[in-house]
Amino acid sequence: MIAIEGLTKAYGSDVAVDDVTMVVEAGALTVIVGASGAGKSTLMRMVNRLVEPTSGRVLIDGEDAAGLPIHELRRRIGYVIQNHGLFPHRTVAQNIATVPTLLGWDRRRIAARVEELLHLFQLDPATFARRHPNELSGGQQQRVGVARALAAEPKLLLMDEPFGALDPLVRAKAQDDLKTIQRQLATTIIFVTHDMEEAIRLGDRIAVMDGGKLLQYAPPAEILVHPATPFVGALIGVGDRPFRLLSLETVAQEVEPGEAEGEPIAADADLRNVLAELLWSRRAAAPVAGRDGRVIGRVTLARLIERAGTPT
Repeated sequence: MIAIEGLTKAYGSDVAVDDVTMVVEAGALTVIVGASGAGKSTLMRMVNRLVEPTSGRVLIDGEDAAGLPIHELRRRIGYVIQNHGLFPHRTVAQNIATVPTLLGWDRRRIAARVEELLHLFQLDPATFARRHPNELSGGQQQRVGVARALAAEPKLLLMDEPFGALDPLVRAKAQDDLKTIQRQLATTIIFVTHDMEEAIRLGDRIAVMDGGKLLQYAPPAEILVHPATPFVGALIGVGDRPFRLLSLETVAQEVEPGEAEGEPIAADADLRNVLAELLWSRRAAAPVAGRDGRVIGRVTLARLIERAGTPT
């Protein structure tokens, strides 16, 4: 859906983004990761022309973004930032309705879309629609910010460090919610973060940047097993690599016959979290349940430790 071709942004002699070429597939969640000053936010902002490139181009569904009126381009692209950017004097419903109103949608269509999104983000319309941003928690504000960006049904969503201000537990929930909603809506997402853990948890593909250059662009497992440069390897963390690989696989892949005591673990839980759970509860094994709640076998601590020690 998005083709970035030779994209460069220079501020005098300072090159913020240096000749980046990459393709973001339709319906994929692509994460751009790197340290502060790597050029990741500048690269993303050139997609919706918040930053104009010095050279190169961005094609959206084959159409050069530079040839579109800026207001038209930006209304086609959702945009979410770290501090939500909600209008404090508007209610939750009015915030979500911002872009559909600008596009001239009729009231019934806007009301239906607002209600649909509030339900999607698990915010009861009767409770939340008339609240103002200052009456919401940080996690709720973030959900409203994402809902507002999705209100006009954009095919593309840009997210710039959206969860950086959230505490760890709320952040993990926000990440899970985003993955679930992205699968349901098949929205193409470009997500910027400085956190490699977040990149691995969310990304279908990860673009690693440093000094304005694109060092590697690949699925998370490939980056973990075959980092392209020493910098990418350092960003991953050699000691953490086996456990990060566990986070990419589910318990369903390691179920074995047999019984175990205790609360069942969902078959779609990731192996890293299950390993932590077994260590914390001091269990040698746990039953595994499928989507229908029926136990389908067990997973053992010994097997997960073995997997962590042989990540390839």
